[in-house]
Amino acid sequence: MLAPEMFGPTITAGEILVEIMATSVGNGFLEPQPLIGPFPSGAPAIFVDQVAKLGGACGIIAAVGQDDFGHLNINRLQRDGVDVSAIAVLPDMPTGSAFVRYRDDRTRDFIFNIARSASGRTEMTDAARTLILKAGHVHVMGSALAIPALADILFEAIDVVKAKGGSVSLDPNVRKELMSEETEHRLRKVLAVTDLLLPSGEELFFASGIPQEEKAVEALLLSGISEIVIKRGRDGSDYHSHDSGHLSGPAFAVDEIDPTGAGDTFGATYLTCRRFGYPPAVAMRYANAAGARNVTKRGPMEGTSTFAELDAFIDS
Repeated sequence: MLAPEMFGPTITAGEILVEIMATSVGNGFLEPQPLIGPFPSGAPAIFVDQVAKLGGACGIIAAVGQDDFGHLNINRLQRDGVDVSAIAVLPDMPTGSAFVRYRDDRTRDFIFNIARSASGRTEMTDAARTLILKAGHVHVMGSALAIPALADILFEAIDVVKAKGGSVSLDPNVRKELMSEETEHRLRKVLAVTDLLLPSGEELFFASGIPQEEKAVEALLLSGISEIVIKRGRDGSDYHSHDSGHLSGPAFAVDEIDPTGAGDTFGATYLTCRRFGYPPAVAMRYANAAGARNVTKRGPMEGTSTFAELDAFIDS
């Protein structure tokens, strides 16, 4: 059961970075090429920015460098309504970065600097504990679990929030570049206390250990997960729970410019709608619209949306 908004803010912890994108299509970065950016980014940051744009109370525990990239991110999040009090600014470390290039088939090559950036030095602070004590929901991005200190912060937050009746959501978003045996172990630990699971692609099968969708969903629901929403991109989404059964949410047809961040905005929108008390079908429609609108903008955080913007998009 997802804790309603009255239980307290939605919080997350994880990497904040800038994204710098190749403007040409191809494989990797083996030759000089034009780039565009920096764009505010990081899956947890995109997620929490979308929560704030919808009017949800929210905050993030993170670290950035004392540099333009860090200030760019803090300014964007603060402007959009995120509680940034638990973002540490480290004078001796750079803000994280990701260079991305799209291939002809729309898959992506990434070069990350996260573990050796300020994000990799994120620590529990008094400000972080204050934010955790106020929280009613913890959202976990799988990518954050690749950093041990961030994982420890998230597990402490989960313990505190669960103890007072709050809830947990998980987007098992771990890039192949960041996966390890220890990261997988941490993901399994979060799965054991997850209320809302937001998988895409093969993540449903990874989470369940079962390579067949219907059986995978049933096993995960039996394990204690209340709701599963499968993100299918241009094919929409599917909702599963023991209470409401199965619902399908159709996608919105758009001209895709940049898919980065679509899943994060989808998950943030679905979760925020449910915490506001919207039924699953309505939450899915807004979430599908949020993901679709996001891909029409270049830059992972440039397409986060208010409810007014989503209503206009749905009606267009």
